[in-house]
Amino acid sequence: MSLFKARDWWSTILGEKEEFDQGCLCVADVDNSGSGQDKVIVGSYKGYLRIFNPHPVKPGDEVQPEDLLLEVQLREPILQVEVGKFVSGTEGLHLAVLHCQKLCVYAVSGTHGNVEHGNQYQIKLMYEHNLQRTACNMTYGPFGGVKGRDLICIQSMDGMLMLFEQESYAFGRFLPGFLLPGPLAYSSRTDSFITVSSCQQVESYKYQVLAFATDADERHDTEQRKLSSGKRLVVDWVLNIGEQALDICVVSFNQGVASVFVLGERNFFCLKDNGQIRFMKKLDYSPSCFIPYCSVREGTINTLIANHNKMLNVYQDVTLKWATQLPCIPVSVKVANFQDLKGVIVTLSDDGHLQCSYLGTDPSLFQAPKVDSREINYEEMNAEMKELQKIIREATKTQDILPESEKQRDVTVTAEVSPDLDEESQAIDSEVKAGTVPSVTVKITIQSKVTAQKPSLAVCVQAPLAVTCDQFVFNDLEPDSSETVVLSVFLKENCSPPELEGTCMVSYNIPTGIPRVSQCNFSLPLKLVCFPAQPSKAANHKLTIDTNKPPISFITIFPDFVDPSEGDQANALGFQFLTGSKTTLLASKTSQRYRIQSDKLEDLWLVTKELIHRLQEHFKKQNCKDFACTFSGSIPLQEYFELIDRHFELRLNAEKYQEMLSERAVQFRAIERRLLTRFKDKTPAPLQHLDTLLEGTFREVIALADAAEENQANMFQAFAKLKSATHLVIMLISLWQKLSTDQIAILEATFLPLAEDTQELGWEETVDAAVSYLLRTCLSKSSKEQALTLSSQLSMPKDTSRLKKNITLFCDRLAKGGRLSLSTDLATQQAAVMPGGCATIPESDLEERTVIPGSTAVFASQGQTTKQKSKP
Repeated sequence: MSLFKARDWWSTILGEKEEFDQGCLCVADVDNSGSGQDKVIVGSYKGYLRIFNPHPVKPGDEVQPEDLLLEVQLREPILQVEVGKFVSGTEGLHLAVLHCQKLCVYAVSGTHGNVEHGNQYQIKLMYEHNLQRTACNMTYGPFGGVKGRDLICIQSMDGMLMLFEQESYAFGRFLPGFLLPGPLAYSSRTDSFITVSSCQQVESYKYQVLAFATDADERHDTEQRKLSSGKRLVVDWVLNIGEQALDICVVSFNQGVASVFVLGERNFFCLKDNGQIRFMKKLDYSPSCFIPYCSVREGTINTLIANHNKMLNVYQDVTLKWATQLPCIPVSVKVANFQDLKGVIVTLSDDGHLQCSYLGTDPSLFQAPKVDSREINYEEMNAEMKELQKIIREATKTQDILPESEKQRDVTVTAEVSPDLDEESQAIDSEVKAGTVPSVTVKITIQSKVTAQKPSLAVCVQAPLAVTCDQFVFNDLEPDSSETVVLSVFLKENCSPPELEGTCMVSYNIPTGIPRVSQCNFSLPLKLVCFPAQPSKAANHKLTIDTNKPPISFITIFPDFVDPSEGDQANALGFQFLTGSKTTLLASKTSQRYRIQSDKLEDLWLVTKELIHRLQEHFKKQNCKDFACTFSGSIPLQEYFELIDRHFELRLNAEKYQEMLSERAVQFRAIERRLLTRFKDKTPAPLQHLDTLLEGTFREVIALADAAEENQANMFQAFAKLKSATHLVIMLISLWQKLSTDQIAILEATFLPLAEDTQELGWEETVDAAVSYLLRTCLSKSSKEQALTLSSQLSMPKDTSRLKKNITLFCDRLAKGGRLSLSTDLATQQAAVMPGGCATIPESDLEERTVIPGSTAVFASQGQTTKQKSKP
């Protein structure tokens, strides 16, 4: 920022909401008064033409009415105003006004007044030219070396130069390679027009070349071009400046020397009239307009450059001589002579701030006002300070990003699941093949203690479950207000869900603008996905859960699945899933065991989980704190590995379908290109069965897409089954090894890392990396294993042999006494396991344990291996 401001000599605001641009300002003795005093001519896009003659009594005075010589509204927007010798037969100055479709030349004259009201000014239309093309800008000068008159050249928006010899139209020429119009100037010394093209090049065209080139009207007429004697329009010289230009100005303060000034977006160029660079100045600001105004020393030129920082810089060639602050951003700057004051800077902003100023050295410094001396009341100041500190503390408490505890939440969300299924099912577009797909109602309530802005609710359940509506948006919640929504959950896909849980999440902003989130979980009833059925005696997969309490009658823990007429004698219970499979639950009459059996491994999960949960809730109500469930059977790894292989096989199929689809798509596009070439050819050629090949390829693409879609659906179901079986394996391992809550969390993070399975990041490689990490850290058998590094990049494996081997080794290490821990300190890990640590496992022993007769991998606690043949 400059220390000095431009000294305001005279200023005014033009009109209301009018717009101005670079060509809207001109200074000249337009009324031919002969006094040498310039007038300020301003045209606006609203069509107002104003002429001012500033003469303040003292600098900075308000505008006097007599300062405005003329104000007239023309019918069209004014693009540019210029003053020159535009009328034949006289060398007087006239005003040229450029409109979008018209060029008008006026004579400005004044009549001396006989009274105190002053002189009267008027304009008279001398002639006008209606333009066939939309104008952009214009320039003028003694084209062709004529004496005593000025000709006008107008550049149109489509790149045509239209030349007028005063009252008559001369000719028009199109600029070669034109895209967008640029600034235009005329050099009288070389008799050439200079512009900047869209290629960011300064181009010069000789007037004589333009005159003898092919006429624009004959540009597209081939016959006329052959008959005419015109020549092709060629450029005189070209200079690449590498940026768009804002303005061009040609000046000649020294006889015989002309300079072409080009103001770019970031640079300021001075060229010789043959296109060579005299000097160049890199600007560290964004310029808005400029004007070279004089030469105060031989061989140098002074230039005014205004920028968007409201600064006006004075340069002598490339040296900054002065900088001053302006009240606005000018779009045009001129230098004028008024009364006895020469070199007045005239600036015009885009909103009509017209100012005449001069440079001065009076600094504009802020001076603090004098403070009235008064006695200080320390008691009042102390009380005010305490009040302010109290306000600050309260604001700090309410602006915490995270709440201190759950009890202090500003917004709470609760979900209430109906104990009964909906009488009329709300299932929409369900793919389950069962006759009627049930649904259950969930009532969600949002309570706000403060003003909650823009609250939105999202309800999420894992596929294959779905909700009738998962997004809700509310108006702002007032303090102590609530909102309630009701929705239904149902089974959409034709497979059993791995989890019967959902999540509600509310996002909102508190009054201070800080975003917050509140959420809650809810559990869905088992009868949403299955219903009571006759127990089945035979099954392929069986599990036995041991307890330390006598068995409980099913009518007590499963009242919603047992017929009350059976009384306490019901020790067998059947669950028929909507997907078609069946699971049976048996309670032993003589021992403290429960058996769960089914034809599919993944169907054991939900019933086993529900059984353990209901048993825990039952004994909790009876204040029994020592109830425990254990599992002493074998972990069904072989059956689990079959599900892994099935899922991995579908992933390989998806990759194969993707490659085949890509190949057929490339082939299809190649055939299309060849057919289009044949169809576009003017000489018809045989298709050579390309149409048949195109149709066949199209059918192959459709068939492959259908197969890929079907494989994707199968892979989704396989992943759901794999997740259910994984949940079951995690539960059995936790019951088998009596794992703590933290250890179970590590186990779940290891085997259930993904909510969704994709080709880029699949379940197999993710679980393999997690299990390998545990084997090399907390379950390592030596420090040598801990030193091994894991690959940092996950990729789809070729097969599942390594994964199955690592899972088997993982279970074997647990059986040998290993314990799960995230600590990598070897001493800590060995202290956590049984005395002696984790013994080294021979590879031969591992191979023997991997394949077990009966398709079951057996790991028994206390080093004993038992088959699951016992009956409850």
